[in-house]
Amino acid sequence: MSTPPTDPHDDEQASPAERYAAFQRGKDFPMLKDFAGLYGFELDDFQVRACQEIESGRGVLVAAPTGSGKTIVGEFAIHLALQTGRKAFYTTPIKALSNQKYHDLVKRYGADNVGLLTGDNVINGEAPVVVMTTEVLRNMLYASSRTLLGLGYVVMDEVHYLADRMRGAVWEEVIIHLPESVTLVSLSATVSNAEEFGEWLATVRGETTTILEEKRPVPLFQHVMVGRRLLDLFASSDVDASAGFVKEGAPVNEELTRIARDDWASSRLMRDRRSPRKGKPGSSKNPRAVGNGRRVWIPSRVDVVERLDREGLLPAIVFIFSRAGCDAAVTQLVSANTRLTTAAERDEIFHRVEHASKSLPEEDLHVLGYHEFLDGLTRGIAAHHAGLLPAFKQVVEELFQEGLVKVVFATETLALGINMPARTVVIEKLSKWNGESHANLTPGEYTQLTGRAGRRGLDIEGHGVVLYQPGMNPGEVAGLASTRTYPLRSSFRPSYNMAVNLVHQFGRARSRELLEQSFAQYQADKAVVGLARQVHKAEEALEGYREAATCHVGDFMEYAALRRRISDLEKGASRERRQDRRAEAIASLGRLRPGDVIHVPAGKFSGLAVVIDPGAGGDEPRPYVVTADRQARRLAPMDFPVPVESIGRLRIPKSFNGRNPAMRRDLATALRAKAHAFDGPGPRRTKQQDSFGDTAVDREIGRLRAELKSHPCHQCPEREDHARWAERYFKLERDTETLKRRVDNRTNTVARTFDRVCDVLTALGYLDGDKVTERGSHLRRIYTDMDLVAAEAIRAGLLDELTPSELAAVLSALVFEARRADDASSPKIPGGQVRPALAEVVRLWGQLDALERDHKLDFLREPDVGFAWAAWRWAEGDDLDDVLMVTGLSAGDFVRWMKQLLDLCGQVADAAGDSPLRTTARATAKSLKRGVIAYSVLAE
Repeated sequence: MSTPPTDPHDDEQASPAERYAAFQRGKDFPMLKDFAGLYGFELDDFQVRACQEIESGRGVLVAAPTGSGKTIVGEFAIHLALQTGRKAFYTTPIKALSNQKYHDLVKRYGADNVGLLTGDNVINGEAPVVVMTTEVLRNMLYASSRTLLGLGYVVMDEVHYLADRMRGAVWEEVIIHLPESVTLVSLSATVSNAEEFGEWLATVRGETTTILEEKRPVPLFQHVMVGRRLLDLFASSDVDASAGFVKEGAPVNEELTRIARDDWASSRLMRDRRSPRKGKPGSSKNPRAVGNGRRVWIPSRVDVVERLDREGLLPAIVFIFSRAGCDAAVTQLVSANTRLTTAAERDEIFHRVEHASKSLPEEDLHVLGYHEFLDGLTRGIAAHHAGLLPAFKQVVEELFQEGLVKVVFATETLALGINMPARTVVIEKLSKWNGESHANLTPGEYTQLTGRAGRRGLDIEGHGVVLYQPGMNPGEVAGLASTRTYPLRSSFRPSYNMAVNLVHQFGRARSRELLEQSFAQYQADKAVVGLARQVHKAEEALEGYREAATCHVGDFMEYAALRRRISDLEKGASRERRQDRRAEAIASLGRLRPGDVIHVPAGKFSGLAVVIDPGAGGDEPRPYVVTADRQARRLAPMDFPVPVESIGRLRIPKSFNGRNPAMRRDLATALRAKAHAFDGPGPRRTKQQDSFGDTAVDREIGRLRAELKSHPCHQCPEREDHARWAERYFKLERDTETLKRRVDNRTNTVARTFDRVCDVLTALGYLDGDKVTERGSHLRRIYTDMDLVAAEAIRAGLLDELTPSELAAVLSALVFEARRADDASSPKIPGGQVRPALAEVVRLWGQLDALERDHKLDFLREPDVGFAWAAWRWAEGDDLDDVLMVTGLSAGDFVRWMKQLLDLCGQVADAAGDSPLRTTARATAKSLKRGVIAYSVLAE
């Protein structure tokens, strides 16, 4: 279905039936007809269907590929709000997206009708259309802001962000807490469980229609660059792949498979040459080499860009999963004197960059790498990653969108959020560092990265290119490119701040009910359905087994229970005896001394040995011995299943070295020479062996055996047949209980976590039943993930005596997290009150951490003092160059942490109430908001 043609000549060429259908659509959906007339192109079918649902009064979830035009659906909701005299909020996950959308809407509807709220910027906040970050809307809902009055529509762009581990909960909070009268328009990337997400939206928001669009607006062709050659990933015989719309299971290009096979064979051949084997050619010792023995040449980044330029495949985004790699790529192209721009483009780029950075302090330009950045840009080359100054990133995004920058080397963060499509996407390697190890890309990640390729309205086709690497399997690459699995998984969990705000607004019982409506609980409950079905089937089978075990002389299940009880007791007693014997054995090892001669009772080195070192330093002793056959070995506890005693002594030379064969030989000779003198008793009996039969457990087993023999079923001729059915019954019963526990663990998981959070807050005096105490009111204003530590620090007065600069240093520990654990080693900490205050904050965290463990929670991380020096020096007025030199941080990272610190200062000021701390926190924020930080805040 399409909208009425906008061109009257097209209307005249349509058939009478088509004109009548168009007339009816315009009659049924007049708002949509007016809205479609604002665009110079026909809306796609999925856009029309979504807009019709909104005009009909229903919410929608639109899941469509990147660049397909989802935002038009959101803009229709805004159009509808303005036409009907209601408000519309447009939310985005990041400030840069909010700014971009704000400017777009101002162009269409005028500055008087559009506002912006991002925390840093407040422009016309009471306008009928307001663009904001999702967190701002969440905070409005908790504060019952008057701005919500008259709200008719909320557009949640990039709603799949709710899977984000750190921030995802905010999206669910907004969806759950929005007034029922508000129509929700959710815009998502293509996810494989969109129907499930849509069903959940319908349960919490009322009527919601899920609209899926899987077809890309621009065909995407997949390639592998092998040396200087650009080969198709899929076989030309596959019709869908040849059209740019690949389906799962598409065949791989045979030439690629052959190249990969030859490359693997040549790598084997080179290995064989380095370590030649004996034997005739073709024998098992010298297998015949396969392939041509040539390795594949790996092109440099300069070669890759030049090839793309020759093929007309620019502009391109090259994904390199390393900040340093992105910066190095730009340097490599500049060093090779690569130029991708015309003289006119260079002039335009120069003037645009100079204008965008005119507010940057002159003295900071050098340390920010401005001149190198400008040199790369004027050549049409740039990097884009989280370590880049936000202002620089924004310039790169704008110039790339306008086609002035031709190649951007980016980390995967570019795949999220910003509208920055390219003609070609290049993936340098199919693995990336995930913070702990190098992990292969998932099909979902691959789809997100290549989804940038193909600009609607500019390109007739997009291209995804993977660089061939040694050992690459083309079949695996094809699997990544053809699999459409990107499931949306909720990351929702209640936080301390969320709990006090909910209890304040709704009371504890109602808050618990609301949280049970979360997508996290919905997904857990759906998983429970399958488990519950298994439990039901198992319970039916249990009845059948019980019936099969029926005995005509008595209650066989009672008899079988006695047998099982005896078996369990015997196993338990045996296990205890083994544990006690092991404990005795380990204790005996702890009594050994150098020079003791022992009998090693088990293991490869059993027999006579002399102890060189008892090895008692660790949790379990591991004696280092020399055996009678000249072996020097450190033995393990498993070599001593029974206790061991010294059966004699042997002098150990002071200079003895177990690695010296001559010394080992002499000591072993001395040991063997005196062997007859060491014929001590064998392993002694343990106390448990001596007392066997006298324990309470043994007496209980005896009593049960007597009861078993007197049971009527003991004499049944079919006793063992019945017993087999009873054993099946007990085994299935155990498995069924495990399933039930899994069901219980997944049922009400979010609500149970909320209860634990509330219990912690009650223990601290933040909650009193259904009421938030005065102490708890501080916490309502603090939204950081270290909310409780910040609130407790305020309550305990730990921040009261600090100067603004000292407060900056202390609060930085609650926002900063080193990228790697070793980044935080031996950080420099300011003097004065900072060191004792930080120590108190860490001690406070330790107390809260213990309280969390008592309540089976793990929310609060240890404060990280690695940014304290930088925060203090910057607040004191130091130059950017000096601060960055000490910290080793990139300019982008420094700005990012500073902006988070600024946010926390504002929250602390709000939470502190009418106290001197509020004044100090505001003074801290003022001292931090200068130079490049002030510029970055304004630029966003």
